Amino acid sequence: MSAADTTGPAGCLVVFGDPMTPELARALDLAGTKWIEVDTAEDAVAREPAEGWLGAVIDCSGETDAGWTLARAVRAREVESMLVLVRGSQLPDLSLRDELFDDFCLSPFHPAEFEARLRHLLVRRGAGLRPEVVSYAELELNLETYQASIGHRPLDLTFMEYELLKFLAQNPGKVFTREILLSRVWGYEYYGGARTVDVHVRRLRAKLGEEHAGLIQTVRSVGYRFGQSRWGS
Repeated sequence: MSAADTTGPAGCLVVFGDPMTPELARALDLAGTKWIEVDTAEDAVAREPAEGWLGAVIDCSGETDAGWTLARAVRAREVESMLVLVRGSQLPDLSLRDELFDDFCLSPFHPAEFEARLRHLLVRRGAGLRPEVVSYAELELNLETYQASIGHRPLDLTFMEYELLKFLAQNPGKVFTREILLSRVWGYEYYGGARTVDVHVRRLRAKLGEEHAGLIQTVRSVGYRFGQSRWGS
């Protein structure tokens, strides 16, 4: 759910961007929960579902105190699971506002860190974001423990190998260019070339083993696809 939605069903995060950036919107979508952008505390109250907000993501890294003002208003409505985005220069001041948030993430953020912090926060509060395990055929990825197995055989993956495999397994049948994979998995500020993706795909295929290496398919002149396309090609 994005800012274009006009209703506030249960199970939504209330989100404040200062301003809302494409990077934050994409990270929220990848995290796998519904969300609604608000501009003011009054907007947050007006659009709050009957069951209350699932949690909040508030960007407090701007030059004004608008984010903290909204955080204070949302907290007053007993909203828990609040994640704030802050700049590194703001870290010394967090202790003065620790009642306004439950966890923080430095901005600009890495999408994988943002997702992990948000998921951990909601799971800790009993809300949860998505099923604990992502499965495809014989592949299983535990999102909480960062463990992976194929045919019940543990896979020894680096952090970025795991993140790449997780992203692909969560989007079976879709074709992604190397540039998209770089931005979604390595982060929007990453300046590595396409070879980075190729190297990690080669290592993943080797670790999956000959029997399962074909799960990650090369689409000539485009990029990579995980699993089978629904079009059967």
